[in-house]
Amino acid sequence: MRTYQTLEAVVLTRDLPAHNLRKGDLGTVVEVYTAGAVEVEFQTASGRTAALVTLDAEDVRPGADDDLMAVRPNRP
Repeated sequence: MRTYQTLEAVVLTRDLPAHNLRKGDLGTVVEVYTAGAVEVEFQTASGRTAALVTLDAEDVRPGADDDLMAVRPNRP
């Protein structure tokens, strides 16, 4: 299991419909928990918090140099 650092960019690896998040959405680790969990903030393009979610470390992956960011509406 990978260990993440606070303020690290991560990419969601599965859809989270309850939070209107999709696989591939970019977030920022804001807290790292000892039980293999991370708190991740997902923001809109304007900087507003769209979701703050506690996830298992397996639900995200590190952002990579060849990842391309995109914008989509944040509505169901």
